[in-house]
Amino acid sequence: MQRCGMGFGGLALANLIGNTASGEENDGGKRTHFPGRAKHIIHVFLNGGVSQVDTFDPKPELTRRAGQMLPFENLQTERKTGVALPSPFKFENHGESGIPVSDLFPKLAKCVDEMTVIRSMHAELPSHEMSLMLMNTGDQRLVRPSLGSWLTWGMGSSNENLPAFIALCPGGMPVAGAGNWRSAFLPGSYQGTRVDTSNPDPTRLIDFLQNKRVSSAEQSRQFELLQQLNAQHLESRPGEAAIESRIKSFELAFRMQTEASDAFDISQEPEHIQKLYGEGPQNRQLLMARRLIERGVRFVQTWHGDMQPWDSHSNIKDEHRKVANQCDSGLAALIIDLKQRGLLDETLILCTGEFGRTPSVEMGQDGSGASQGRDHNHWGFSLWMAGGGIKKGTIYGATDDFGFKAVENPVSVHDLHATILHLMGYDHQRLTYRYAGRDFRLTDVHGEVIRPIIES
Repeated sequence: MQRCGMGFGGLALANLIGNTASGEENDGGKRTHFPGRAKHIIHVFLNGGVSQVDTFDPKPELTRRAGQMLPFENLQTERKTGVALPSPFKFENHGESGIPVSDLFPKLAKCVDEMTVIRSMHAELPSHEMSLMLMNTGDQRLVRPSLGSWLTWGMGSSNENLPAFIALCPGGMPVAGAGNWRSAFLPGSYQGTRVDTSNPDPTRLIDFLQNKRVSSAEQSRQFELLQQLNAQHLESRPGEAAIESRIKSFELAFRMQTEASDAFDISQEPEHIQKLYGEGPQNRQLLMARRLIERGVRFVQTWHGDMQPWDSHSNIKDEHRKVANQCDSGLAALIIDLKQRGLLDETLILCTGEFGRTPSVEMGQDGSGASQGRDHNHWGFSLWMAGGGIKKGTIYGATDDFGFKAVENPVSVHDLHATILHLMGYDHQRLTYRYAGRDFRLTDVHGEVIRPIIES
């Protein structure tokens, strides 16, 4: 069975007799604390900082006070800020819920009746690196496991031929790189697998996935020998987590040859589905995300691209328009497509950046040189969620009259994480991992579930 067909007979037998490759380190892994509403997560990360007052949080007062200083001292952000900068985008109410969305997202706006918009998010510092770490791992300074790693450690995967946690990112890496999807002190097999989606050829998304110079039979024998050597190496070093994780990564890479290229090949989709999502790396990878969760991948994160594409410091009108055009059709298609396939109820979509942007113009460090851009703003920003047990057509929380600071029902990143875990079937206070003599959790000592946004 091991030797036949590249060893896949043996892999099938292992599944039949109860292989727990995805959760064996978790002392009973794949068990939730209670029945969850969601089984999968697609986290759309618009890295760089989306402006709340130009997308989902209209502020008429900014227009009335255009060019004037705000009636309070500007809150401290990364750079100096000046007078009020009205949004150059037009807002309209959409759907039966009447949720206002700017014309940056004309197609996504048609889906607002499936969404909850949280307008009262807040972070801790106006720094990309620290806010990215906070949003992804729950801690902005220390090395901690990412949300995707926590979930895959807890729940495992229903497809052992694909990674349970995949990070899709076209081009280069986002700020802080692989730290955004790290497993830290959790077993290394729960770290996210990054895939560069910039190349439309599905066979070239993952380097060296298949060996074209060695036959299947030869490769099977090589893999069998490698596993024997690794097992001997591990036997003399029992409990060495790094070796165990490396062995698992080899096993996964071997199994991925049968399914990975197929999962990423969006050309297999009907023409009307490809047209629904649209062209370009952003829209392609959102379609890939749907194909991945369809195949049992637990957590898919889609990044907008290299570094911080949404970081519009100098020209909010042109820069935000450009990046929004790259993903609007794909975001709307993702909601529509999941719903028509009956997958939206079990798939939680989260769309966010690491923070928002100031309602006032950005200035030079010496207080001069006002631009038509906005600085980083961690005091208040917006995000949206859909599916997976989230209440439909809802607005939660509010910022002040200018969109600077969360003032009504403020939501911390820890609250967001607690809510996500709850939707997946976990009590965030009980999902813990003992390391260095302490029980760690994603939310540390913080976090409250945001129950008003959960569908009853």
